Amino acid sequence: MESFAHIRRHLLGLGLVLACSCAGLASGHAKAQEKVQAKASTCYGTVANGRLEGGVSLPEKGNNFSAYSALGVSLGRTYVHSAVAEIISLAYQQLEQTASDKVFVYGETGWKTGGRMRPHRTHKNGLSVDFMVPVLDAQGISRPLPGNMNNNYGYDIDFDAQGSFGDYRIDFAALAEHLYELDLAAKAKGRGLALVIIDPPYQAKLFATKRGPYLQKHLKFMKGKAWIRHDEHYHVDFDLPCKKNPA
Repeated sequence: MESFAHIRRHLLGLGLVLACSCAGLASGHAKAQEKVQAKASTCYGTVANGRLEGGVSLPEKGNNFSAYSALGVSLGRTYVHSAVAEIISLAYQQLEQTASDKVFVYGETGWKTGGRMRPHRTHKNGLSVDFMVPVLDAQGISRPLPGNMNNNYGYDIDFDAQGSFGDYRIDFAALAEHLYELDLAAKAKGRGLALVIIDPPYQAKLFATKRGPYLQKHLKFMKGKAWIRHDEHYHVDFDLPCKKNPA
């Protein structure tokens, strides 16, 4: 069975090449700064069997968020449908007001043209996004998940059943607020959230927060276990109309 070790091999190997190429780094940085394009994207098929036209790269960072890895951005692993980019941006803007002391990190999304991006089984048509869990440090201060090359940019971090990892613990209130703002932003754009995947034992902790009742009523959570444990990140599929795959 494939695992996120594949990402490590891809990123570390390519990272050595990029580290030796100033031109490569410059190109990657330019891609990281790519703005959401005015032209709308077109998605085809499903998140598990589809492709994307006119994908846009999420900004590498903003006032209250950052990407999981500058290298991942430069390699083109953070492209989404233009409507998804707009929803994510609007949600982060709202979080500056509703969770002003929190910081957030997004993870892998997909290729500019969609298709298979290993090791993900979905993420194929621009509608799937991984978000790394927001965390608090030992002093209760919101910090970005400490991702680096040694822990596969956060994907190899293992939280325990209570949501703790070393001096860090998952900020379930911030996570719930993010999902709440994502859903509101999607609805404001006439869209929605199709599915949220997070480790099943953590759902009760989410539902115990202020936004819990709303999340239970309005969002669809995967009830069973996914093919990998979603403890260090939560997966969101957005609900947008897509064209059929060509026959």
